[in-house]
Amino acid sequence: MSYKKANDVLPHDLLHAVQQYIDGEYIYIPRKADNKLPWGTYTETKKDIQARNREILAKRLAGSSVVELSEQYFLSIKAIYKILSTVKSG
Repeated sequence: MSYKKANDVLPHDLLHAVQQYIDGEYIYIPRKADNKLPWGTYTETKKDIQARNREILAKRLAGSSVVELSEQYFLSIKAIYKILSTVKSG
């Protein structure tokens, strides 16, 4: 996401109205509901996490303990159990 200057994109009257509520601070304007995109649409992060989670399941099935996986992937034990549950059912 990139920032745009309000002076460049908003009509003067609208900018003045917004400044009555928030002056000189950052504001996030969400997308319209029909323009929303799924998380990870523009990056490879979602695929990377899915691959990591499949790898965690494979290592668990191969005999690695949850504690070992937790230490290896720098995740909590609870997170490992959640991943294992999700990957098995998904």
